[in-house]
Amino acid sequence: MVALALLSTHTYINHQIMEKATMCVHQPSCPDFHATDRDAAHVLVTYPEQGWSLLCNGIVLFEDTGELLPDGHAIDARRADLTAAAMHSAA
Repeated sequence: MVALALLSTHTYINHQIMEKATMCVHQPSCPDFHATDRDAAHVLVTYPEQGWSLLCNGIVLFEDTGELLPDGHAIDARRADLTAAAMHSAA
């Protein structure tokens, strides 16, 4: 719900951005939001002061690695998992 509140502050602008997000023009195309490498999509707009970015595939990516997918599903933050994996690979 927080992401929706953040996005609603600039409804008109965000509507235009979301239209662009559904029509990727990059070559090669950005990964679909269902793909396992979906976070590799280009950043269309970022608001670091608010802690989120909009990716080309329509995903809202939060600084804690949580995600809001274009279909409305939320993905929990993975920061702890990523930190643990990084520590394991460094050992």
